[in-house]
Amino acid sequence: MSGNGDGAAGDDAAASGETVIRRERFAGGPARSFMSSLDADARIFAADLAVDRAHTLMLAEQGIVADDDAAAILGALGSVEAAGHDALPEGEDVHEAIESAVVAEVGPAGGKMHTARSRNDEVATCIRYRFREDLLDAAEASLDLRAALLDAAAEQTDTVVPGFTHRQHAQPTTVGHLLASYAGAVARDTERLLAAYERTNRSPLGAAAFAGTTFDVDRERTAELLGFHEVVENAADAVTARDFLLEGCGAFAALSTTLSGLATDLIEGAKDGHVDLDDAYASTSSIMPQKKNPDSLELVRAVAGDAAGDLTGLLTTLKGLPRAYNRDLQRATPHAWDAVDITTEATEVTAGAVATAEWDAAACAADAGAGFSTATGVADALAAAGLPFRSAHELVAVAATEIDDDATVDEQIDALDAAATASLDDSLSAYVDQSTLADLLSPAGSVAARDSRGGPAAAAVDESLTRLRDSHADHAAAVDAHREALATAEDRFTAAVNEYV
Repeated sequence: MSGNGDGAAGDDAAASGETVIRRERFAGGPARSFMSSLDADARIFAADLAVDRAHTLMLAEQGIVADDDAAAILGALGSVEAAGHDALPEGEDVHEAIESAVVAEVGPAGGKMHTARSRNDEVATCIRYRFREDLLDAAEASLDLRAALLDAAAEQTDTVVPGFTHRQHAQPTTVGHLLASYAGAVARDTERLLAAYERTNRSPLGAAAFAGTTFDVDRERTAELLGFHEVVENAADAVTARDFLLEGCGAFAALSTTLSGLATDLIEGAKDGHVDLDDAYASTSSIMPQKKNPDSLELVRAVAGDAAGDLTGLLTTLKGLPRAYNRDLQRATPHAWDAVDITTEATEVTAGAVATAEWDAAACAADAGAGFSTATGVADALAAAGLPFRSAHELVAVAATEIDDDATVDEQIDALDAAATASLDDSLSAYVDQSTLADLLSPAGSVAARDSRGGPAAAAVDESLTRLRDSHADHAAAVDAHREALATAEDRFTAAVNEYV
């Protein structure tokens, strides 16, 4: 959550029942626990320590705080880190509690850590520091899902399966084509996560409460130490902005929606006997021993509602807030953390389900032609022979009323020929020969004929998979580059701290 207030820390250790920020006047009352975010702030404990260290180093380098005081503060921060979040003293939030612990170890000089800083810019920096890691973790999870989809698609380019629109049999397609469609969708989800990372990885530190500071701070230096690639320029914007959370939560909501659609297709495929989910991603009934339920994917589907709720909650919290810090923002970050956790886990579960699922090619093929779903190919062939497509469409639609799911190819051809004779005063063979027609009426032939870019024909899917793998490699390289940049910054940061401690 990360609570906040505008006041800077004092120099004296807190008296009993007080903290370094909330003196006697503000130290008690029933609202204290309501306002506290200390427990929830465990998520940004490491981030706050990093921000405190970077700020202290900068103060020493700028000559604002003496080197020996900086060394003592940095040593105390090391003690706080070793003891862990659970050992922190009581406080309104993790920021105040850490500062209280430092003052308790160092004495009044520990309060110099907060020179030229407000909790406003401190909190904003901590959130960005942690959220950027969450975005990279989610991007990596999406890459793993894409790899599972691409591998499974490559194995199933010839597995003909029913295709649906409006949940009605529409045209035959392949499992490879279906899974590749989701690989493309998840690729865009990765792009959104990486774009959100770029706008998250900017430092607000040094903005103070909202109007800058009289001290000669070096905002670029703290940004460099913490691995941010630039600063948020305007001080009021720096402490106020949570649009990076909105963008990130939007990316999580979009990813969860993609997962929900994939989960539904797998659930429906399992119901129809087309795919068998691994037992690790299913369960049985407490009373019906024959049941195998796709429970994990049903939960994946439900996550989309929660992620959408998190985005809506965040938008509603931020709506109408004026510039600079308002305590409403304490209620903003829980929405983001929840969206991070549930969507990333759902992505990992879905990747496992896809990688271990087994497709029944025979069962898929047996249903692929249901509902006279090869009809479009016949209409296309008639149009290619010179008949206006709308005339061809009407002719095939008339024939479809006489064709049921049990009709043989010969019976389908007879119905089509009768419709042609009635509407064209000509035999169907005048437009399409019987062997071509028979091929188009088979699900496999129907699929093979649709070889346009992005189509379900095996060669077209293979070409799509090549492009999708190239995109996957580019995104994986981008994530690796971000990780490497952060690791390099961390190494430099550690070395700088070690010069004092």
